[in-house]
Amino acid sequence: MAKQVKYDEQAIRSLDWKEHIRMRPGMYIGKLGNGNSPDDGIYVLVKEVLDNSLDEFMMGAGKKIEVKVMGDGRVSIRDYGRGIPLGKVVDCVSKINTGGKYDSRVFQKSVGLNGVGTKAVNALSSYFKVQAFREGRTKIAEFSTGELTKEWEEATEEPNGTYVEFVPDGNIFKQYKFNLEYIEDRIWDYVYLNRGLSIYLNGQRYYSKNGLFDLLSNRVDVEKLRYPIVHLMGDDIEIAFSHGNNYGEQYVSFVNGQNTTQGGTHLNAFRSALVKTIRDFYGKSYDATDIRTAIVAAVSVRVMEPVFESQTKTKLGSTHVAPDGPSMNSFVADFLRHKLDNYLHKNPEVAKSLQKRIIQSERERKEIAGIRKLANSKAKKASLHNKKLRDCRAHYNSKHKRAQDSMIFITEGDSASGSITKSRDVQTQAVFSLRGKPLNCYRLTKKVVYQNDEFNLLQHALNIEDGLDELRYNKVIIATDADVDGMHIRLLLLTFFLQFFPELVSNGHLYILETPLFRVRNKKKTFYCYSEEEKQEAMKKLGRDVEVTRFKGLGEISPDEFKQFIGDDIRLEPVRLSASTDLEQLLSYYMGKNTPQRQRFIIDNLRLELDALAEN
Repeated sequence: MAKQVKYDEQAIRSLDWKEHIRMRPGMYIGKLGNGNSPDDGIYVLVKEVLDNSLDEFMMGAGKKIEVKVMGDGRVSIRDYGRGIPLGKVVDCVSKINTGGKYDSRVFQKSVGLNGVGTKAVNALSSYFKVQAFREGRTKIAEFSTGELTKEWEEATEEPNGTYVEFVPDGNIFKQYKFNLEYIEDRIWDYVYLNRGLSIYLNGQRYYSKNGLFDLLSNRVDVEKLRYPIVHLMGDDIEIAFSHGNNYGEQYVSFVNGQNTTQGGTHLNAFRSALVKTIRDFYGKSYDATDIRTAIVAAVSVRVMEPVFESQTKTKLGSTHVAPDGPSMNSFVADFLRHKLDNYLHKNPEVAKSLQKRIIQSERERKEIAGIRKLANSKAKKASLHNKKLRDCRAHYNSKHKRAQDSMIFITEGDSASGSITKSRDVQTQAVFSLRGKPLNCYRLTKKVVYQNDEFNLLQHALNIEDGLDELRYNKVIIATDADVDGMHIRLLLLTFFLQFFPELVSNGHLYILETPLFRVRNKKKTFYCYSEEEKQEAMKKLGRDVEVTRFKGLGEISPDEFKQFIGDDIRLEPVRLSASTDLEQLLSYYMGKNTPQRQRFIIDNLRLELDALAEN
């Protein structure tokens, strides 16, 4: 029995706003991270400041935003909106629940409604500066970890607007580094959703004339789509979609300019309304799967007082578009029933091509129905004694308190899986062991998923046969050796997921496990190093009599050691598709027949490597 602690007035403690944010940063910005993942906290800090500038543009104030990311980790954002009222500059960035967004007359459909965003940035920055420009006067305030250090007011010739500069606190964000690609992707999203807005990142202009039409045009090979992109716009809603030749469903969704990477009620409403509208148009009860297979779509809505399921706003929970307005389902359904139905009547060639795509999906589904039934029966029997899967207790599709922490490691062979299995957290970490090199499934049909026992058992372990709604693990982690064979297996698995389940990647569930390449130690201390540079640095720190071990495979790392690499300090590299990624082109380049482009790349880079060796 635990020892009782005295519980009286002295045990009750009140934290001020900045102490609470610094003590529980995850409540405000999600995970911390070092910048390797696009959802790490340092990017949330940038987003929170940018959102305020975007809200100004949405209200018709300012058509330009300037963003600078400097090498020392310093970020500055300057907009040309109305500027914070000078008398409230300090309050707006240092007093919780203070802001202009509570007044719906001023900000009717903004992203940040909770009055916390810039306060969190302020509290979590070693240096924070805010400057407002209004009608020839400017107010400047500087802070350190949320504490006001200086403020003053003076005359200015600068145009109206707001300037924010900050440096994330290195004590909270350990060894962080901004990846400009992640910021660039977010800026592209912002300009697609705000036609006419120019955002400059380190001097380079980002601009969109046609909104979500441009977004899809830049993400797919337009020439390989089954029909031209359908672009529909209405009050507070914009939709663009087409069908390609891939499997799965690929969506990008937004609410009030915020990329809802985990979807939510608006995306669910679109998926349902699309099926109903198409069934009604053709007068046929097509299967929902056949209608949505191979779709690529972007959906954006603007709602009043949005309710998100987390502070980082990645999933919409609102059931209505406004407190007294229509439900999300009826709002989207009415829009599609009117706009899409009219579009298909006016564009018979598009309607014909869309129907051909649906019929093709239906035919393919029926062709593999028998194979699927047999494969599922085999998988069901195998699951009873499935030696490939060492499951965990918490699953992503359950109500378990640790559902978000669930992950599965896909390993090569029993040797590697043995080390992970013995050192894993059985509550949240599962292991799936491959028998050997999986099949290169590029350009193969989905029939191969059911005919190949390895693939079939893997899709059943993940529970993704019918989409991601019942995905069993939040993180699907490829854990292969850092050698040529391991890299080849990694590529084959990536091809499998990108070919048949691209939404697993686009929704941010697929990762690569990073494990140390070297162990550097002496009798007193041990360093695990993930690169040659880290190894050299560790050798310098330890001095003489150093033992260096090169890990050739995961099986060489003992379970006791492995526990350190898959625990709190686990290093995961997210598999991500950037805004400009053409999936078909990507797979063709790496996994197709030896294309001249790939041969040229190998020859050129091999020559560079040989030249470097010769110089040394």
